[in-house]
Amino acid sequence: MIKTGITYSSLTAADGSLPAPQDVARRAEEAGLDSLWVSDHLATGHPFLESVVALSAAAGATRRLEVGFAVLQLALRQLAWAGKQIGSLQAASGGRLHLGVGLGGRPREEWEAAGVPADERARRTDEALAALPSLLAGKPTALPGAPGSTVTLLPAVTPPPVWVGGGSPAALRRAAALGDGWLPAAITARGLSDGLRTLGELRAEAALPAPRATVSVFASLDGHLGGLSHDALVDVLHLQFGFPRELSEAVAVAGPPGHVAQRLAEYAAAGAEQVIVCPVGGTWEQQIELLAAAKELT
Repeated sequence: MIKTGITYSSLTAADGSLPAPQDVARRAEEAGLDSLWVSDHLATGHPFLESVVALSAAAGATRRLEVGFAVLQLALRQLAWAGKQIGSLQAASGGRLHLGVGLGGRPREEWEAAGVPADERARRTDEALAALPSLLAGKPTALPGAPGSTVTLLPAVTPPPVWVGGGSPAALRRAAALGDGWLPAAITARGLSDGLRTLGELRAEAALPAPRATVSVFASLDGHLGGLSHDALVDVLHLQFGFPRELSEAVAVAGPPGHVAQRLAEYAAAGAEQVIVCPVGGTWEQQIELLAAAKELT
């Protein structure tokens, strides 16, 4: 049975309000899901809880449920403070954290508001990922962008697994060199398999262990109950998220738990060790129940 998590950031209550992350986390744990993940943004034009705060609330309300960033825009943050937050969350959660990291870049306005040039995000991400293991280990660490300065963050923690997002050749190289695994979104099972093959070759060249993968999937879990149809979900992925329509057609998941379970099994067969489902539409309670039913069928 593939490990299955749900994205908190896309969940809403019946009246459209944001549910409390601790309530969602408790329900997800009780339903048998394995993890709860959050997106990371400063300002999107929509209500959005800060990712570290949301995961802290979720971890504090549960005992077993793993928590993760899908994905943290590490380059948007000052590195020393980001390292302190990551280490503190790993310690407070008892080692239940997954650190997904991506370049981000959209919306561009949030980068401008944070005073970080969006065109520097690749370099800043690589530098941050290279320095992070030393920071989390409690070692004196030179900070990129601050010549001559070092910091020692305590307490030291066991680093969480680092999942590098993105599907470009550069993202695969980043995942091979600086991550523990790969976290693509909106990818077909075939695309996942092909990417893992490339990633395996890159890691073998560097004498590193075989790659791991987590995949993020967009789904209308209540599509068979009057929620978004497959075609409507395709429109959302194409028009709102900006994915090509052909890709959106291939990766959109809409239907009853049995159909969702089949798609999860396809990703497992392609090499994913866990799947993060990002529900689009419906109430958060129903989305958790439907995903838990699908997980039981895998």
